[in-house]
Parts: sequence; C-alpha cells; structure tokens
Amino acid sequence: MILLCFEYIALFLGNLLPLLVFLGFGVDQLRDDNLETYWQSDGSQPHLVNIQFRRKTTVKTLCIYADYKSDESYTPSKISVRVGNNFHNLQEIRQLELVEPSGWIHVPLTDNHKKPTRTFMIQIAVLANHQNGRDTHMRQIKIYTPVEESSIGKFPRCTTIDFMMYRSIR
Repeated sequence: MILLCFEYIALFLGNLLPLLVFLGFGVDQLRDDNLETYWQSDGSQPHLVNIQFRRKTTVKTLCIYADYKSDESYTPSKISVRVGNNFHNLQEIRQLELVEPSGWIHVPLTDNHKKPTRTFMIQIAVLANHQNGRDTHMRQIKIYTPVEESSIGKFPRCTTIDFMMYRSIR
C-alpha cells in the first residue's frame, strides 16, 4: 500500500530487542509485505522494536499492521512511539490505545505544527497486550517520509484511474 502523499522508505532495523531466532517469527517478517507472517516477541514487557537510520531522516508517518482476530492475546493494546538520536535521548511523541485493531494503524510522526520529525532512531514499545497477553505479534511496519519535489521540476499528480492502476510496483 502506498499513500499518495508519502514515499515509503525501507527500514534499517538495527538492534531488535528481544530478537526471536526460530524460523518464521524474526525481524524479517516485519518487512516481507506478507500480512500472514509476524514478528513475535519473547520475554517481559515492554517489547521494543528499535529502528535506526544511517543518517538523520525526515519521517512523517509510521504504519503498523495489527489483526486482533488472528492474534488475540498477542495483539498490542497500548503502544508508545519514541524518537531520538540514540537510545539515551529517546522522547515519546505518541502513545496509542488500540481496541481490537484490524488493519493498518497510521501514527503521525509530526509536531504540533504538522511538521515532519527528523530523527536517527524510532522506538516502538508495546506496553500492553489484549487479554493481558505476555508476548506480542507485530505483522508489518512501514515508515513514510514526505514526498520531495524533483530537482527536474514539478510532476503532475497522477489521479486518473489509468495512472493509479500502475502507481506502485508489486
């Protein structure tokens, strides 16, 4: 899924704590574009996903896919999103309460003036699960940055049905 006003950026996932090592439940499942697979945490809460960028990056939206019907007690019910330059200066910018989510959860990473955030690191902390579950499932994570104008010039928005059919590569 590609939103019209955002450009998808690939995740560079540095440290992922806790990292589950058995097949099919690791960090790769957060980026595989398959809604049937998931990353599973292991250990006590909060469960952390740390996303580190090689350089300071402008981000506008964080999207997390959650499915209560499939995951039940493994589904996050309270999430904290933190940003910063490193582990030592993370600041919470959003806290969400999720009630039996099904689908994409869009988390704006903007300040009070709707200005995108510039950061080296994003941390997603799962603070609680539905039904007081211990471990958590996270199916997909996507991060979007604002679309920048081309140095060549402005391109018209492709809004016709013909253009929209071919706007993303699968």
